Amino acid sequence: MDKRKLHHIWTKIRLIKPWYIFVLLIITTTVSIYSLRQNNLQMVKLRDAVYSADKNNTDVSAALEALQAFVTTNMNTNLASGPNAPYPPIQLEYTYTRLEAANTQSASNTNQALYTNAEDYCQQAIPNGFSGRYRVSCIEQYITSHGVVVQTIPASLYEFSFLSPRWSPDLAGWSLLVSIVLGATFIVDVALRRLIRHSSH
Repeated sequence: MDKRKLHHIWTKIRLIKPWYIFVLLIITTTVSIYSLRQNNLQMVKLRDAVYSADKNNTDVSAALEALQAFVTTNMNTNLASGPNAPYPPIQLEYTYTRLEAANTQSASNTNQALYTNAEDYCQQAIPNGFSGRYRVSCIEQYITSHGVVVQTIPASLYEFSFLSPRWSPDLAGWSLLVSIVLGATFIVDVALRRLIRHSSH
């Protein structure tokens, strides 16, 4: 390379001291690490709010929507905690159990009413017989043909997983991006200085 060009480049880059860039790099990296940590802590807080709402039978939908909105728009908010974490990570166990119990109870109540209807029907259909012993088969047939079967609720309807972005336009994302740019600038600056010094000899 021409020494005049090298001298021209040197006069430009020597105005920016490498340690200026390095100090800025340390600051932005610190901010990035802190922000990423805060994103993760906020995710944990919102996830715990979902679990609490599920357990205490409060507004699960609102808690779930808040968690989804945060996780899908902020980096470092992966819901899975550890290599052996269950998938999907959000499982509304208590909500599902309550719905299953209510479903079973509803079917039980319906079948109980059905049994009463069967007795009335068979008493009219077969009025003869002591204590209704001849009506047993009639009642069984009536219940079999009119009975309610408990329908299983799909567990997948109460299991959720939200995808965290690789990069997000928040404090964590921008500070990380600036750190990468400053890191690259620092490396290029140091490399250019060495190249110029080597070429000038």
